[in-house]
Amino acid sequence: MLEKALELLKKYYGYESFREGQEEIINNILSKRDVLAIMPTGGGKSLCYQLPALMLDGTAIVISPLISLMKDQVDTLRQMGMEAAFINSTLSVAELRNIIYEAEREKYKLLYVAPERLESEGFTEMLKNIKISMIAVDEAHCVSQWGHDFRTSYLKIKEIRHMTGQNPVVSAFTATATAQVKEDIINLIELKNHFELITGFDRENLKFEVIRINKKFPFVLKYVEENKGKPGIIYCITRKITDEVCARLIAAGHKAVKYHAGLNDRERASNQDDFLYDNADVMVATNAFGMGIDKSNIRYVIHYNMPKNIESYYQEAGRAGRDGESSDCILLFSPSDIVMNNFLIESSFNFSSKSKEYEKLRDMTNYCNTDKCLRKFLISYFDEKYEKEICGNCSSCLSTVEKNDITLEAQKILSCIYRMGERFGSNSVIDVLKGSSNQKIKAMKFHELTTYGLMKEYDKDTLKEIISVLVSEGFLSVSGGKYPVLKITQSGNMVLRGKCSVEIKKVFAKSKSAAETLPFEKDLFDILKSLRKEIADKLKVPPFVVFSDASLKDMCIKYPLTDEEFLNVSGVGDVKAERYGKEFIRAITDYTKKNNIDVQSVKNAEHKNNIETKSVGNHRASTKKSLKEDTYLTTYNHYKQGKSVKEIAAERSLTENTVENHLAHCAETGYEINFSEFIKAEHEEMIMKAIEKQGTDKLKPIKECLPDEVTYTEIKFAICKFKRRLT
Repeated sequence: MLEKALELLKKYYGYESFREGQEEIINNILSKRDVLAIMPTGGGKSLCYQLPALMLDGTAIVISPLISLMKDQVDTLRQMGMEAAFINSTLSVAELRNIIYEAEREKYKLLYVAPERLESEGFTEMLKNIKISMIAVDEAHCVSQWGHDFRTSYLKIKEIRHMTGQNPVVSAFTATATAQVKEDIINLIELKNHFELITGFDRENLKFEVIRINKKFPFVLKYVEENKGKPGIIYCITRKITDEVCARLIAAGHKAVKYHAGLNDRERASNQDDFLYDNADVMVATNAFGMGIDKSNIRYVIHYNMPKNIESYYQEAGRAGRDGESSDCILLFSPSDIVMNNFLIESSFNFSSKSKEYEKLRDMTNYCNTDKCLRKFLISYFDEKYEKEICGNCSSCLSTVEKNDITLEAQKILSCIYRMGERFGSNSVIDVLKGSSNQKIKAMKFHELTTYGLMKEYDKDTLKEIISVLVSEGFLSVSGGKYPVLKITQSGNMVLRGKCSVEIKKVFAKSKSAAETLPFEKDLFDILKSLRKEIADKLKVPPFVVFSDASLKDMCIKYPLTDEEFLNVSGVGDVKAERYGKEFIRAITDYTKKNNIDVQSVKNAEHKNNIETKSVGNHRASTKKSLKEDTYLTTYNHYKQGKSVKEIAAERSLTENTVENHLAHCAETGYEINFSEFIKAEHEEMIMKAIEKQGTDKLKPIKECLPDEVTYTEIKFAICKFKRRLT
């Protein structure tokens, strides 16, 4: 069974081995056992039900929450050579009848349907005529009332299972689920004696940042300009803000589109297609956009406003970097976001739900105020067993930190809360500390407290920030709904008694992550990206359906020049190789000839690296990264022994260019390199000026600004030196 699964994995998906958890899930489904899988976005959830569907007798019914998700996945499956279709409201009557006709004749291995279809009597009657192999519930957190988008239609799943009389296996998949949501999924769709697997919620390629800022648009404009050409999403809390941000980006010359419930269906669909098909770089949207969007190369997600809960934030941020490449998740936070979210909760939820929503909002606010590891905060929300304290890839961990002792200020605030009977919120406490003369203060006789006016020299925003830190760090707790009350915790009492200190960090974010990716010549990648776009436009599918960015980058590393070599590229299966191989091989061949690249030397180096890094069984991204780092360090150790680039290349069977790339990577990540060995003194100043003018993204534009005697090696290491000056 495993041998057959691996054969299909290579044939259709282009991968040699399964990722963490995939093999176990697939084996259980094939053994007719129900499954609940919680896997991070980009962790390969879809494959876990798609591949068994190929092996089981009959048609797999996939319950999918959004039309866009169905279309993208069906397009992708068809491009890989699989029979799949979807049924939703976009189909004409004739198209629907044709799909039903073909489904009853077992043409499809996968049939995607919207949850609402389960409530249609006509659809349920049709299911009686189809041999159902399994029912897969994608984005299963939607089942729960505490999830992203509760739909009563999901409750029909168990009825469908019993009605068919076939008792198909049921599997449920999601990227985020608290203990409550997980329990709801199990109970509401009646998973029986199920196999459960949680591979973790961490996405190591995502860099999380929280930036406290009041004037947000200038930041967004600067960021989008610096990342021009890279696909990104900007989430806004209201339609009005969405319209405004999009209009200002367009006015500044950017290819931006918008998406929210206030647009008509045609405009929403057109804008979404422009973004998916790479005709627009930036999608500005409310949370109406995105769940299940299968665009793999989104390089950044910016939250213009703080979302109302952690679940929504992690789902939305998780749309970045589904291809495993480094991506940014930035949350722009200001106190006004709390006010707006309070208003939305008051106007959108019934009385019984408000208390829970306020509690979730406080968790979200605490995330924005913590100075501890952001990844630790997020993942611990879903997985209490997560222990890693420093991730090395968030704005807290990657910052130069100046700690200020605010124990005295904390004691004053805590003392005031204590003397006020722990019955009031932050605004009342601040009024007392500031010495306010309003009637409420005098009526309660708070002007007679020893803490009255004790911190009048501080402005209100500073006091609010300190109180927020005390809450996020657990020195204060908050209870109540719309009008929260501050209470002193056990840790806070320790501070009051002078047995514990409090420090707050002033954060100065670095311009680049310490874990920079390996520099590589990007011109070939741009050529392949343009070719991918041409092919996708002809097929009328999004470019990532043809090949992911990760596959294109692998081509730039492996330089496949034959059909057999092309099949060794990550993400290239038999069907895609047959359909697109010749065009991509031709482009790669032309590039290598034009640039005099010694392809055989590159392949020898790649073969050696494959032997060094190959592992049996599951492949984790973190393991791959670790193994890659090992080969860099091996090169670096040779360099520190006094060996030349030529000597290291000969000893390690690598090209000299690869050795230089290894050393450049080490230089950027902080290892000691003698730059004078790689950059001629008389050339350095002019190279640095060219870098300042052209930027650090590509080598070629810099080279074209300089005399012929300046080499690419000098430019490569000058970029490293330039970046180190910035950090």
